Amino acid sequence: MESGIEQVRRRLQRAARALASAGVPYAVVGGNAVAAWVSRVDTAAVRNTQDVDILLRRADMETARAALEGAGFVHRRVTSLGKRGTMDVFLDGPEAKVRDAVHVIWAGEKVVPDAIEPTPELNRTESADGFELVPLEDLLRMKLTSFRDKDRMHLRDLASVGLVDASWPARFPKALADRLTLILEDPEG
Repeated sequence: MESGIEQVRRRLQRAARALASAGVPYAVVGGNAVAAWVSRVDTAAVRNTQDVDILLRRADMETARAALEGAGFVHRRVTSLGKRGTMDVFLDGPEAKVRDAVHVIWAGEKVVPDAIEPTPELNRTESADGFELVPLEDLLRMKLTSFRDKDRMHLRDLASVGLVDASWPARFPKALADRLTLILEDPEG
């Protein structure tokens, strides 16, 4: 189990180094972003994740692709599971599975056509442990927009360590605020 966790961590760091070296703006999002935020408060509360999600600007795709392929990743466009359409991924080698990949999330675009909001623009990031991290408010907005089971669990993780409290819903539009209030009022789900 520990080697799988370490593989994900190495994949994230390798992708981050490649993008940074090429001057490509990016932010780690998804489960790794939640883990990074939670670890700032309580390392024992960190939940592991199986893949790496990176927020990129679509205009940077060719530069990002060259950088990631130069680091040993293999670009594929795959049909998204549980979503409509396709997704750009960078497999961790030619024999890797999609779950052994860096998944690209496009900045400023809706992940699915009926999403409440688009993903955040890639205007700012925060330095984390060897990578650029999406700001907490942007991460919350993404988790509240997707609101799948794992997103709700991630929101509970952030709340359980005190990163999110009853003052946060006021920062979001009503539909997202209602979702966050639901999580905060029922932290056990």
